Amino acid sequence: MKRLVCGTALAIAVTMPVATLAEGNLASDATRLEDMVIDSAALTLSVNEFELETGQYYRWRIVHDGGEEFQFMAPDLFRNSWVNQVVINDLEVKPLGLHSVEFDDAGTIDIWFVPIRPGNYDFYVPGYEERGIAGTFVVR
Repeated sequence: MKRLVCGTALAIAVTMPVATLAEGNLASDATRLEDMVIDSAALTLSVNEFELETGQYYRWRIVHDGGEEFQFMAPDLFRNSWVNQVVINDLEVKPLGLHSVEFDDAGTIDIWFVPIRPGNYDFYVPGYEERGIAGTFVVR
């Protein structure tokens, strides 16, 4: 009986996933992504695809020229990321979750986040996707 219990314990220990521990602070030294500029006159984005890695800390800057009011959405990315902060005009917001950000005028919004789950995540301005204000985060 004792041998069976030891063998079972060994089989369980071998098949269980090993916990991985992060060394240091994941929310330090953010990798700055290329600034994404929304050109409201041309209805274009300066960047339409970002390649990211899970567990990396990123700073995403969205710049709007103020020509038209836009709600910028990336709900699936935000749902599958830890969002540390959102900075608007040097004012920091520490959200529990994030669905979208909106520009009423010209300005810059920085979003600091760590993607947690791999996948392809769309970002867009609702109603303008087919006109060019859309893109994808590819998270590996």
